[in-house]
Amino acid sequence: MAGGRSGGSGGARGTDRRGRPVIDVSRALRVATDTGDVRFGLREVRRAAKAKSAKLVVLASNCPPAAVQTLGDIRTLRFPGTNVDLGAACGVPFSVAAVAVLSPGESNILSA
Repeated sequence: MAGGRSGGSGGARGTDRRGRPVIDVSRALRVATDTGDVRFGLREVRRAAKAKSAKLVVLASNCPPAAVQTLGDIRTLRFPGTNVDLGAACGVPFSVAAVAVLSPGESNILSA
């Protein structure tokens, strides 16, 4: 595809009913992990939230709601899988309850 970024490595998947882009969150997370700046784990996510450096926080479906009450007004996204699935989606060999995206790199995760 010449000149366009649609369908590239950022995780694009078409559009929804409202015309907004629908992305493959797992793929976009992997690209963000490889090319951007992300932090893994609730402690690191809380630090990034406190410093106001996180642009997006992705939470595993089994992450306890009480654990993320201190995030304030930072945008959050619920990952459909468990913490094991979230770790695998990020390409790390451990389970991850929460991921803070500080810089998306070449990913379009912020449009999710």
